This record gives sequence, C-alpha cells and structure tokens, in this order.
Amino acid sequence: MKIRNVGILTFVIVIFFACNNQSNENNSSGLTVAEETQNNFHQLAGETAAIAYSGFRTGQHPDRGDGAKNPTYKQTVEDLQILSDAGFRLIRLYDSGENSEMVLRVIQDNHLDMKVLLGIWLKAELSNHEGCSWLNEPIPQSVLEENKIQNRKEIERGIALAEKYENIVVAVNVGNEALVDWNDHMVPVDTVIVYVEQVKSAIDQEVTVADNYKWWANHGRELAGIVDFISIHIYPVWEEKNIEESLSYSIENIREVQDSLPEAKILITEAGWPSIASEFSEIASEENQQRYLEEMLAWSEANKITMFIFEAFDEDWKGNPENPLGAEKHWGIFNIDRSPKLVMQSKLNHK
Repeated sequence: MKIRNVGILTFVIVIFFACNNQSNENNSSGLTVAEETQNNFHQLAGETAAIAYSGFRTGQHPDRGDGAKNPTYKQTVEDLQILSDAGFRLIRLYDSGENSEMVLRVIQDNHLDMKVLLGIWLKAELSNHEGCSWLNEPIPQSVLEENKIQNRKEIERGIALAEKYENIVVAVNVGNEALVDWNDHMVPVDTVIVYVEQVKSAIDQEVTVADNYKWWANHGRELAGIVDFISIHIYPVWEEKNIEESLSYSIENIREVQDSLPEAKILITEAGWPSIASEFSEIASEENQQRYLEEMLAWSEANKITMFIFEAFDEDWKGNPENPLGAEKHWGIFNIDRSPKLVMQSKLNHK
C-alpha cells in the first residue's frame, strides 16, 4: 500500500473545528473554548495531534518472559512513513528497550521530521494482587527485587537514549500507569519521585509521568510538583460512556485534574476509542472511533494542548489471546495490516 500525503493532519483538524465551532463552544460540559484557553495546558514540541506508537505485528511481541520478537528495521521505516504521511510529527514510545532504540535510529537515519516522547517502562516493585483483577496470586518477593534491578537499568537506558538522540527526544516519561490502583506493575509513588529526580538531573529534556486522570486528581499533588508537566489518560468508553457523552465527559476528566492541580501543566498522553470490543460491542465501531477522535482533536487544537491518540496500529498480541475481539487489540487508527480505518480514510488518498 502506498499513501500519498494530502496535508498536515492538524490542518484537517482545524478545519473540522471551524465547522463545528458552535457546538464545541456550547458543549454539554458547560466549558467554553474561551474558558479553557485560559488554563494550564501544555503543548509538546508545538504539536496538537500526536500518536502512541508500538509497531508489533502478527507474531511479534515485547518480552513477556521468554524474549521479545521485535519488528524489523524495514517494517519500522514503513510504519513511520505511514504516520509521517498522515501528518504526525510527534510520537510516543513506551520504553527504552531495543525496539524503541531502533525507532529512534530509523528517524535519524531517514531524516524524518518527527519528534519522540520517550518512555521508561517500570516493572512492579509492589504486588498489587489485591487491587488488580488479573493478578491471581502475589508476585513473589524475588521477582519484585529483580524488577527493581531491571527498573534501574531501564532508567539508565532511557537517560542514554535521551542524550544520544537529543535532537529527536523532546521529553521522557517515567512509568506508565504504574500508580493507579488497578495496575499489575505497581511502583510506590515515593520511588517514582526518586526515579523522576534521577532522570531530571541527567538530561536536558522535560520529564513527566503518565497515569490515569483520576489518580492525578486524587493523589498526584506531590508528584505534580516534581515533574515538568503531568500526563493524563482519559478513556470514557472504559467508564461506560456512550459516544454522545464522550466529549463532554472527557473534558470533565480534564477539568477534574485542573481543579485538583491548578499549578500543573497538563498534557494528554492517551485518549482513544476501539473500533471493535467484545467488552462493549454496542458502542465500539469505526464510526464512533472517528467521531470521538475528531471531536477530541478539534477541542485539543482549539485549546493548544497536545493529545496523543491511542494508538497508531492494532496489535493482536495484547489482551486475552483466546479473544480476538477484545478491545486491547483494536485501538489503532490503522488495522494490523496497515490499512487505514475510517478515521484515517477521510484524511488520506490512496494509490
């Protein structure tokens, strides 16, 4: 498949917003554009529309205990060219492992106009078997101790990559959903603060932590005072909201964090809608995915806040291997074969 660039995605988003300005200014949350623009939103690398990227295809996966099977260099070039042609200039990576290093090398080797929010993945340092529904038994203490060693190594890798690719990496994220009470890789907040301070002291780029909006609103005050900006995840579909209320509910989520942390700069590192999901099949569709993302991106553009769409491509290694229709496999705006879903078909011409 060859895709021809038809313009920057954010330009399309601005046009969409202009056509829907009246409805956005009077949305059901009661928040007008003028009110929102006075608040503490953060725009990373000058971009509004950004995307979370993980390039694992069928038969590929990150290390799940028996080693990783990573995408090839050629496949990564193809992926990043697709995203570049779609207008994305800012991507999010989730760790500092071998695959992420290759992504950075591909961007550099091929002179792609693309910046990166680099991740540092933190493994469990506490056993959250009582809070996480899919942890059936405690994580052994020996595993937790080994995880602490691996986390320190991951931090060192992240620092090294941020220094080596300083012209590409614009910020570093330390830990992804390692604090929220339902996760399976929990790390104490005091430890995360130590890790953040270590990374901040070693690199010139901004440093953040990504987690669920509710955690930030309820528990994030101390950490918010340490990071350069806070990174929130919002998923109205997981909170049983239908498409009609999804935009207003997402804005309410953001407002909740603003009210709790008025001094913190805020960025959205995950927001999305699955095209297929056995968990809520009645509201998961490509049409609803398109509507949610276009409305959220229009709002984000108007308010000059970066929003990372979750995610670039479907990934069938995720979730329950016995359930091919599970939501975790179908968040991409492109299918796993790299064909565009409805939200992208309106933005691309095909040859």
